Amino acid sequence: MKFYSTNNTSTRVSFKEAVFNSMPQDKGLYMPVSIPRLDDKFLNNLDEYTLPEIAFHVAKNLLGDDIPENDLKDIIEDAINFYAPVVELEENVYVLELFHGPSLAFKDFGARFMSRVMSYFLEEGEKQLDVLVATSGDTGGAVALGFLGVPNTRVTILYPKGKVSGIQELQLTTNGQNIRAIEIDGTFDDCQSLVKQAFTDPELNEKFRLTSANSINIARLIPQTFYYFNAYAQLLKEGQSNVVFAVPSGNFGNIGAGLLAWKMGLPVDQFIAATNANDTVPEFLKTGVYQPKPSVQTISNAMDVGNPSNWVRIADLFKGDEGKLKRLITGFSFNDSETREAIEKIHSSYNYIACPHTAIAWQALKDWQQDQPTGKTAGIFLSTAHPCKFPDVLPAHIAKAIQIPEEVKELEGKTKHAAALGTDFEGFKRYLLENN
Repeated sequence: MKFYSTNNTSTRVSFKEAVFNSMPQDKGLYMPVSIPRLDDKFLNNLDEYTLPEIAFHVAKNLLGDDIPENDLKDIIEDAINFYAPVVELEENVYVLELFHGPSLAFKDFGARFMSRVMSYFLEEGEKQLDVLVATSGDTGGAVALGFLGVPNTRVTILYPKGKVSGIQELQLTTNGQNIRAIEIDGTFDDCQSLVKQAFTDPELNEKFRLTSANSINIARLIPQTFYYFNAYAQLLKEGQSNVVFAVPSGNFGNIGAGLLAWKMGLPVDQFIAATNANDTVPEFLKTGVYQPKPSVQTISNAMDVGNPSNWVRIADLFKGDEGKLKRLITGFSFNDSETREAIEKIHSSYNYIACPHTAIAWQALKDWQQDQPTGKTAGIFLSTAHPCKFPDVLPAHIAKAIQIPEEVKELEGKTKHAAALGTDFEGFKRYLLENN
């Protein structure tokens, strides 16, 4: 499979080059030249396959001969070694739990797959791979654990000071080995901007072999399609075949992967983009005007993105058919007060504890369903992180009921190690050059 840049459709690079370069020099994002439609036999019988089997079939069709089949199977079996159950909460309301991986967040799908792919492509004697990643919360932890101890790699994580939860910060700053963290006195957008500038800086690219572990990397996007197919497979077993997905959306890689799955033939009726006060995309879907804005801090911090990087991929998927995009995606946004109310409602209605991002997706699904005729369409909202990551956000009586995983208890005894920088690129560049 070849890949092109969204800023230059005549570009042609291999999967390996797209993974290691992460972002083209023209500042676009890589997309597959052709998106294969999976055969009907596979799609109609998804319920007969396991998650790793689904993942292999989808990846093989997207990547072609870039990775031999046996090697690809090994990568998937090593990376996707946890489950993602769909849990019924009430009739036609299901939650897809994506927090059963090592970092307790959906980012484990992308980060673990990408780290194994990069390790597979790295050849002995090659220059060390420097992975730069900006995080608004969960990406950094997933990438840190995905790359921890991977030979010939070094990961530098940038996160916004005071804008990630305590557990998230510990996941970023307590790893050691080949993982280092930088606390940026700014927003996630500032962190993302520093990373993007680094990729186009000639001196840094001469000195280092830079790549990204953010969702701008195509190797993060591809494995996120797996759980959409797998969720649909689980509902097929329940006799459900009409499905909508409500997706907590920040940088829009998550819902972008769902739309890529749809392009490959997954029969989804509707995607619901659920955001917090950072409502750039819902506003676009209402007005037709795409206007990025500075991000604002909310209690659903992983979605505090005012200028979503992956929106260009979604726009590219629907190039020339904006009407189709607006029919397929509905946008909702909720403020912190509404988010807290949703957390309470979920707990009182189902005795279920949801993180703030998950609660926003649930509320968006319920609001969307209110305007639909009663029918047999199953709504799946994505739970993107374990609620234990947000004890300060949840009401005390709900936080007290959370079952804390053992790996989190172990984190709490560790010491934070992070450099502190401002938002100026020259300061970040100097740090990289002086800490080689």
